Amino acid sequence: MARHLGFLWQRSRGSTWLAGAFLLALACGRELPAAAGDDAAPPAAPVKLVFVHHSCGENWLADEHGGLGRALERNNYFASDTNYGWGPDGIGDRTDITDWPEWFTGPRSDRCLAALRAEGERRSDYTRTLQDPGGENRVILFKSCFPNSNLEGAPGDPPARGEGLTVGNAKAIYNELLGAFAARQDQLFVVVTAPPVQDPARAANARAFNTWLVKEWLADYEHENVAVFDYYNVLTGPDCHHRFRDGAIEHAVTAGRNTLRYPSDGDDHPSPEGNRKATAEFVPLLNVYYHRWQESAAEVEPEPADVTPAAPPGVEPPAAEPEPPDVTPAEPSGAEPSVLIDDFEAGCDAWAVFSDGAPETRVERALDPEHARAGQAGLRVEYDIGAGGYGLCGLVYAAPRDWSASTGASFYFHCERAGQEIVFIAYNGSAPEDLAVFEVRVTAGEEAVAGWQRAAITWDQLRAPSWQGDAAARFAPARAMGVAFSVDPPEAGRARGWFCVDDVALE
Repeated sequence: MARHLGFLWQRSRGSTWLAGAFLLALACGRELPAAAGDDAAPPAAPVKLVFVHHSCGENWLADEHGGLGRALERNNYFASDTNYGWGPDGIGDRTDITDWPEWFTGPRSDRCLAALRAEGERRSDYTRTLQDPGGENRVILFKSCFPNSNLEGAPGDPPARGEGLTVGNAKAIYNELLGAFAARQDQLFVVVTAPPVQDPARAANARAFNTWLVKEWLADYEHENVAVFDYYNVLTGPDCHHRFRDGAIEHAVTAGRNTLRYPSDGDDHPSPEGNRKATAEFVPLLNVYYHRWQESAAEVEPEPADVTPAAPPGVEPPAAEPEPPDVTPAEPSGAEPSVLIDDFEAGCDAWAVFSDGAPETRVERALDPEHARAGQAGLRVEYDIGAGGYGLCGLVYAAPRDWSASTGASFYFHCERAGQEIVFIAYNGSAPEDLAVFEVRVTAGEEAVAGWQRAAITWDQLRAPSWQGDAAARFAPARAMGVAFSVDPPEAGRARGWFCVDDVALE
């Protein structure tokens, strides 16, 4: 589906009517009416979305400022966001245009993208009452802050990789991103242009670059999983727009207005008035982009993630994936796919170690790159626990999640000896300090020693431990607070060993 004027012109060659309509649209600052079926209605089911930003985005999301977070929720988006200090190696600190290669194309970009897909927290002051639908973030919004409107160079500079914030380098960086985005048709990437500044010194460069993003950057891109919102243009004047109106995408520019029309007191952060204008224009346009992407996804089978399964060094992978001997496999839930809880590609910082606190008790967790069922690493847990003690490694959420659409959970494990028992734990509760424990034991077979053994557990197999005092209690998936892995303490002596887990998922 045509997206920008340049693309529409390419598709209209040979048609006098379309060429004339193109020129009329250009003169009016409007793009051509979309083909039949363009839809600005919210998605029919909740869609998970994450927004990469700093302070301007934080204000835009806030209920008492731009209201974007609340508007996204009203349009069926379950929104999360990143800010300073977020993510692998604190990458959330770095959101300039020159930082996007680290996020999306660099050697550590797989970790970053995995973390973005898994992110589910709010870091800004916006209302979020929509129930987490589970699964990964499908939509990724990313935006640089207003200093990125101080681009050096000249307005017409062509793409040319170099150093610093220049028009040519910025264009070249965005061109490089398209290769990575093309390989991820399962995600919708939305570029939000950097807001303008009040200083007119380099405003013409900012105008030229952002117009290039909207009109030219995607002209030859063959997919619908990348889009642009010109936040910059919307904030340069009351008659400057980027919106879906009367069946067409309107990108209206007021000549000579290249600076911030809606400043905050004393600085270049957009004001509440400007951000509310941006919210009103952006969300319907996002809906259009989402539906275009979904329509294209229905026609093209998504490419798999760039992950190569790996067996432990020197070990042939098993021909099949046997079930654990003492756990009844969960029945497949129709055609529904597994929903990933964690594959540890974004690290294991979210997993905490808990123990009885005795000096002689040791439980440690770390990523293990030598033992990964798929991807870069699995989670390795080492333990040394005395009689009557305990130790576990768990993922505990800040608030309950609704897992009632799933029938159970699954994971893969690798360990040092056959017969070794691992305790799988699922938590219920209303807060991290109020957890109820439900557990089931899985026994390792030879396949867990030679490679990876799959455990599939139904919710009704989970039982409350005797020390919790309510043997009749059952796990309630609608109030899930996380999962953990443990071992039973010995009656005498010590329990020492290790095990690895990977690809923990809902079934």
